[in-house]
Amino acid sequence: MALNLLCALFMPILLLVNKPFKTLCQFTDNEGRATLSDFVDTKRYPKFYAAGRLDYDSEGLLALTDNGSLQNQLANPQFKLPKTYWVQVEGIPNPEAIAQLAQGVTLKDGPTRPCTAKLIDEPNIWARTPPIRQRENSPTHWLEIILKEGRNRQVRRMTAAVGLPTLRLIRAKIGPWGLEHLMPGQSREVQVHVTHQAPNKNRTPAGNTKTTSKRSSTHKNTVHKNISHKKAAHKNTPHTSAPANTSSRTKPPTHQKPAAKPAKKRPR
Repeated sequence: MALNLLCALFMPILLLVNKPFKTLCQFTDNEGRATLSDFVDTKRYPKFYAAGRLDYDSEGLLALTDNGSLQNQLANPQFKLPKTYWVQVEGIPNPEAIAQLAQGVTLKDGPTRPCTAKLIDEPNIWARTPPIRQRENSPTHWLEIILKEGRNRQVRRMTAAVGLPTLRLIRAKIGPWGLEHLMPGQSREVQVHVTHQAPNKNRTPAGNTKTTSKRSSTHKNTVHKNISHKKAAHKNTPHTSAPANTSSRTKPPTHQKPAAKPAKKRPR
């Protein structure tokens, strides 16, 4: 029991916030717009930052933490953490449009990955302030879309690509965590156990032998053969000892200047 209590004390905290409409996913803004500091107590949660983003005009679940590993696990697409969205669209979604969303649509930044898309009843949620702009004689419907990737305004661009403009967008779940009964601006804490790290293709797994390239292996074999060959040649060569008191290095010859000739005497 003491061990469980100790583990709980060191488990990182995840703060789940229901981000209201037209609120920035940051704590400051020079333009006077609503930020997370209007709803999150920064003294109680210092150094907490959003793990991932949610558009300014979108609503719903946002996860904050001060743990770098947990933040990376939630935001990194390599973990493929599913995110569930409730989308109110304009028009009537036919089976072809829903199938196209599920299979993936081509956007300006490339095709989207396959996802889960289905028609749902209107969820039991809060009224938005201000309400959506709905045109007369234009029906609206709700879709549930579950993504495992995150691009800029991806859901809105996906529904627009199949002829269903998004009127309202709510993130309902991040992985196993949902909104539950949170109202806009409310939050709740959960303790999370970080169990794994992001996959790294360049890292050798523990306990496995590190593989080398073919070029590196060939180079090592060649060097080994050359060293063995030199040792064998040295062993078969007869050994001659140098004479005593003789340096192994040959001294260069010493050049002497020729003797000067005697000067001739001049006749008087």
